[in-house]
Amino acid sequence: MKPGFNSMNKTQLRAYVIAHPNNKVAFHIFVDRFTSEAPTETFDIPKSIAEVEEVDILIRNKLEQLKKN
Repeated sequence: MKPGFNSMNKTQLRAYVIAHPNNKVAFHIFVDRFTSEAPTETFDIPKSIAEVEEVDILIRNKLEQLKKN
């Protein structure tokens, strides 16, 4: 019997893939679902120390926001 991958939420599908690492169909559905929902925004690589520091600050601020939620 084949599980209903399309009816699984992300957490359930991830758990299934972890529990069944040889199931290639489940793995491909998992990857397709997560990549289709991923943001398409891209960023240039920092070109100076100042830009690297700015990115570091942005990441730290985002992590702080996530901790509060």
